[in-house]
Amino acid sequence: MALLAGVLITALIAWVIVAFNRLVRLRNQVRTAWADIDVQLQRRHDLIPQLVSVVKGYATHEKATLEAVTALRAKAQRSAGAASQGIAETALEQALARLVALKEAYPELKANENFAQLSAALVTVEDHLQFARRFYNGAVRDNNDAILRVPDLLIARSFGFSETEFFQAEASSQEAPKVELAP
Repeated sequence: MALLAGVLITALIAWVIVAFNRLVRLRNQVRTAWADIDVQLQRRHDLIPQLVSVVKGYATHEKATLEAVTALRAKAQRSAGAASQGIAETALEQALARLVALKEAYPELKANENFAQLSAALVTVEDHLQFARRFYNGAVRDNNDAILRVPDLLIARSFGFSETEFFQAEASSQEAPKVELAP
């Protein structure tokens, strides 16, 4: 009888150790999954200002050049008299030459290339975030299932293991964000 009691106590202790270690592993897996999400969020946060900066720089360059060409064209069309129109056309011609020279010197504007690269990097980060969120939610599911299953529930409550929240997008995050560039 004492031998049987010893075997049962040993089996119970072994089960407690195995269950505890599994719960610790699941909790650590949830923490690691969240850290992966955090890394991807930081990468996104680092990329966005660069992307906005490139867009602003490109839009400013494009806007300034095109506005100058458009304004000079309108001025040239409104000009009356040879002298006035000559001055306006010369200014327009110089603006067009600058525009053409930029295209000739930089067939693909560097800013445009940077924008494409940053956009691709942002898409990659978003994909990684999606995978990290799925992995995290899977880890949370496994952790919560283990904590709520009998008899592991006894170990979880005894040692203070608690359920973890799933990563859920807010309803407002399902809408595409509006990015406004200041003039």
